[in-house]
Amino acid sequence: MSDCYYELVDATDPRGELFAATDLVRGTWSAQIQHAAPVSALLVRALERHERRSDTRLSRVSVDLLGPVPAEGPLWVRSRVDRPGRQIELLSAELLAPGPDQQPRPVARAGGWRLQTLDTGVITHASASPLRPVSEARNTNMSANWDRNYVHSLDWRWLTKPLAPGAGESWIKPIVDLVAGESMTPLQRLFAVADDANGVGTKIDIRKWTFLNNDLVVHLHRIPDGEWIGIRAETNYGPDGIGTTIGTLFDERGAVAAIQQSVLVRPRQPAGGEPS
Repeated sequence: MSDCYYELVDATDPRGELFAATDLVRGTWSAQIQHAAPVSALLVRALERHERRSDTRLSRVSVDLLGPVPAEGPLWVRSRVDRPGRQIELLSAELLAPGPDQQPRPVARAGGWRLQTLDTGVITHASASPLRPVSEARNTNMSANWDRNYVHSLDWRWLTKPLAPGAGESWIKPIVDLVAGESMTPLQRLFAVADDANGVGTKIDIRKWTFLNNDLVVHLHRIPDGEWIGIRAETNYGPDGIGTTIGTLFDERGAVAAIQQSVLVRPRQPAGGEPS
């Protein structure tokens, strides 16, 4: 893969690893703002690499978007251990971008519980029924509707019809690298598409409404295998402009994680700028 979401500019910058983003991070709501999926994957990369231990893995990652993440300009990533431990550790990572004063400020944060692993193969269990295979999914050529942005970085195949009743189901595969010259880890690949649960689960017309999630929480009971990540999700909408996406993430063997997102729902404004 020659394309990527980010290029590592300086690994030794005292403010954190310095990155530059490519056009493939641009979001579908605005070309000036990054889609949350590449941001999440980059923060997971930082969590995975920080004081790495071969006997542990991330069990839960929560991502909070503190504001619009700019699609252009320098980006810094830094990480730390907040709560060290032999069996349980809490890590955090921050993504920084220049603020109005051009000084770096946090625009996204991730927290990750890292647990010590142990062989429990004899009790392996996942309650969610598997998705139908990738071979039964269809490519709707979503990238044809957008200028070059995040959607162009994916092979996105639907098992269900968008906006149909019930949970939405899709298989999604990133077809670019996270960082130029690096192979994605299984968790980086998962987080490069996990944020799409909001879109998979939506039941409202994107031409009439915006539905932006400001967070992402994933609990992983198993590390995914293979290139494809499956999503089964449904978004519930309250009467006050707030919704919640709840879903399950899969690989081709079965369920691997649970996911939740908070969603801000707003009517789209017409060209004149007045609320519809």
